[in-house]
Amino acid sequence: MKKLHFLEVEGNTKGFFTFLGLFGLISLIGILAAYYMEHNGHWVTGMNNQIIWGTPHVFAIFLIVAASGALNVASISSVFAKTAYKPLARLSGILAISLLSGGLVVLLLDLGRPDRLIVAMTQFNFVSIFTWNILLYTGFMGIVGVYLWTMMDRPYNKLTKKAGMAAFIWRLVLTTGTGSIFGFLIAREAYDSALLAPMFIIMSFSFGLAFFLLFLMGSYKYTQRDLGDYIVNRLKNLLGVFVAAVLYFVLVYHLTNLYSADHRGITQFILTNGGIYTFLFWVVQIVLGSLVPLFLLYSPMGKNRTMIGLASGLIILGGMAQLYVIIIGGQAYPMTLFPGMEVSSSFFDGVVASYAPSLPEVLLGLGGVGVTLLLMTVAIAALKFLPASLADEVADPHAK
Repeated sequence: MKKLHFLEVEGNTKGFFTFLGLFGLISLIGILAAYYMEHNGHWVTGMNNQIIWGTPHVFAIFLIVAASGALNVASISSVFAKTAYKPLARLSGILAISLLSGGLVVLLLDLGRPDRLIVAMTQFNFVSIFTWNILLYTGFMGIVGVYLWTMMDRPYNKLTKKAGMAAFIWRLVLTTGTGSIFGFLIAREAYDSALLAPMFIIMSFSFGLAFFLLFLMGSYKYTQRDLGDYIVNRLKNLLGVFVAAVLYFVLVYHLTNLYSADHRGITQFILTNGGIYTFLFWVVQIVLGSLVPLFLLYSPMGKNRTMIGLASGLIILGGMAQLYVIIIGGQAYPMTLFPGMEVSSSFFDGVVASYAPSLPEVLLGLGGVGVTLLLMTVAIAALKFLPASLADEVADPHAK
């Protein structure tokens, strides 16, 4: 591979200020939506006593999970010594930090009492997975920050592999912790499964790489830099492998639940008679978010950048649907308070909970995406995260 030159994006162009204003506006709208919900109370949202984690949590967890996966490109470069991915390692690291920041902003503003965050940061309950996740999130940012420093400061390049290994292990633990939030909730039939932790890990690989690929192609297109087919084809082929792996875990997860009498009810609810959740599972998650992208990535159309971008966008859409079904569908299905007994009361026992996302919830979630893109826009203009060229003659180690 020829010597790489990293160069900041020009920060005084009309295009730069356009994107800065657009993403800043989306972020501001999200903050205003959070203020509206905070000021008026939860009654203005679609949430209720049964559905306490709504659409903002779907966005937040998607961004947090994708943050771990976005770092995968850097990990492949330094941990597994694949030099083809080395030019993308810096961008991979800063995107991981930005995605996590966007997700945590949504999570914080959806708590109902964001001012109480100081309590969670100073009083730790180490038998709670939520406490461990606070430590994992902050630790992730710190370790990835050091990782980026070793990559960008020449005297410390020799420490990049060690920092990369630490970041690789930490992100696996982080995503395991995020999946375990649900896996440890044994009262909910949809969540009580050890498979959720590894499934969240492979979901992170898929979602994060899809987001990374979209940002990579978009940033090089709008900065008019060369992006060769060699890098794009390697990433899109890897993305297809991750999508297929997610499909495999989803299949095993539901087959396992169908086999277990304790979980058969929720599985049948999601797969056959769950209304909107069944639609999202089969149509959006499986067909649009998995099968169609696999076809686009591996068919002759996979040579077209537009089709690769479409496949990446559909994977993100399918990922959102998957988390919506897991998080909200899992809460909507009634808990079995007394197994083997018929329960009837005025407190919605045995009744599927209703939920419809409100506009403020959706705007808050989109605000988290806006924060991520705003941070990325500033980052690539402030520091040298993007190679000046990724043309095939530069990025392909076999190019003549």
